[in-house]
Amino acid sequence: MESKDLFNILHNAVEAQYFGKKISQKEMAKKLGVSMRTYQDWRLGNSKPQAVPAIFKMLGELDEEDMIRVIKKISKGLRVDKADKNGERSAG
Repeated sequence: MESKDLFNILHNAVEAQYFGKKISQKEMAKKLGVSMRTYQDWRLGNSKPQAVPAIFKMLGELDEEDMIRVIKKISKGLRVDKADKNGERSAG
């Protein structure tokens, strides 16, 4: 599986989280903090973030239960980072 396939699968999965609402490449790029052109290139397979293959190979070494645990931990960290950035995290 190529990285472009992974980006397309993930894009579709994110759309499903929004109850099938289409998410533009521009919106997704903004969520990821990259330009729309960069995101388009990733989805077309013209380029890819350098870490993506290594990250997916590392995840592929895990069994499904551990993979889910790791992804949940990453997701939690991203939400904390976002809250910190937006000044939403409470002190204490």
